[in-house]
Amino acid sequence: MQVLFESSTENPDTKGLGVIPSNIEEFGREDKAVPHMGWNRAEPLQDDSAETGVSKSSAYYFVHSFRAPYDPLNEWAHSTTQYGQELFLASVRKGNVFATQFHPEKSGEAGLRVLKAWLSAPLNAVDGHAEVPARVTRTPAPKDGFIRRVVACMDVRANDQGDLVVTKGDQYDVREKETGPQTQVDSGSSSRPSSPTRAVRNLGKPVALARAYYDAGADEICLLNITSFRSSPLRDQPMLAVVRAAAAETFVPLTIGGGIKDTVDPDGTPRTALEVAGTYFRAGADKVSIGSEAVVAVEAMLARPGQVLAGTSPMETISHVYGRQAVVVSIDPRKVYVTDPAEHADELVIGKNAISARPEEKDKMWWYQATTQGGRTNRPLSVVQLARGAERLGAGEILLNSIDRDGTNIGYDLDLIMLVKNAVKIPVVASSGAGKPADFVQVFEKTGVEAALAAGIFHRKEVKIPDVKAALDEARINVRK
Repeated sequence: MQVLFESSTENPDTKGLGVIPSNIEEFGREDKAVPHMGWNRAEPLQDDSAETGVSKSSAYYFVHSFRAPYDPLNEWAHSTTQYGQELFLASVRKGNVFATQFHPEKSGEAGLRVLKAWLSAPLNAVDGHAEVPARVTRTPAPKDGFIRRVVACMDVRANDQGDLVVTKGDQYDVREKETGPQTQVDSGSSSRPSSPTRAVRNLGKPVALARAYYDAGADEICLLNITSFRSSPLRDQPMLAVVRAAAAETFVPLTIGGGIKDTVDPDGTPRTALEVAGTYFRAGADKVSIGSEAVVAVEAMLARPGQVLAGTSPMETISHVYGRQAVVVSIDPRKVYVTDPAEHADELVIGKNAISARPEEKDKMWWYQATTQGGRTNRPLSVVQLARGAERLGAGEILLNSIDRDGTNIGYDLDLIMLVKNAVKIPVVASSGAGKPADFVQVFEKTGVEAALAAGIFHRKEVKIPDVKAALDEARINVRK
């Protein structure tokens, strides 16, 4: 939609088509995270849903840092959305020209209705000479219609037979316990002999689960390839096939993680993180998630004189081409207990003041240390240093895990989440620890994060997505129904 306007503060030297005599401006950051990333309402200025399919009762998926402010004198204005205290154009229409700021192809059934309505509308209904309706003056409401996302995440890896399966770890260990029964779900396994080691926990087929979560109302699907790449992920045709199939089956945002880094093919051909990300985007992904490489990049930035940006990290190169809204940084922090309150004083959590400490932690103090390689390697970097550094390098969202809470089902680490949420101005996705619908209510009410993610409780059907949505709705937290 924005290309129809005259110009944008994102790149003032590049002119738009100039069809709409107005300019695009950046969102203010005083009262909200930017990018505007998630579901929101669009309120039409006229009742033309028969032609456009846009309804004020539906929610649509937005992901942008710049917007066209609403001007009642702008004859192109078709519908408006409020984010924070800013009103902007969700769609424009004039005669047979119709464009949206939201992504109808990622807006579930509501978005598909928009596409179908416009493409199937009779020609006389979209006549280019149709009369422009009367303008409407609107002011921001006390509360916007922004919707908190419920994200279903799948850790995908090859099992010992070479098949891609969805798995789930307990504090990042994805193999079955020695003494416990193995969870087996039909995954079309090959007939090759099993490995003598503990089997990879198998919770199903990724594409089938993605479709099931979409049908259940998940607001976003996250596929994280946790296979240890021995060569370029560009050669991982099974994973690319999974992404293509999942994108064809689900019409909500799709985040892909794993192997988003500079690599070298077995034949010596260098591959950049930008190439890898581009391949995933062309396969149907909307965002890519970067983990250990983000830690390396932030450490390198902090070590440079003046902490200057080199422009070479995966976050910088990908965000430069695709925008920061396409880049997620996944953080795996671990608690480190200390006895000296002077250590990491700015980020220290005091057990007696913490809101989600376990009983045995009430007399302790701790900070959160960044890790790499799925939590196997500790780094001399705090979670706040990493989050702020990632934001500066071009990340548009933080996926915040917790090694200590992973697989525990005792609730999110609210102290960790609040620490990071208060440190950055980009959206934060809470992860690790959810065990019941009330945990989602609590994390949204206590921390204000834009999204909450869960995996194992959804895979094992211990908690259903509709039950989470019902609990949020009862707590008067905006949800997509």
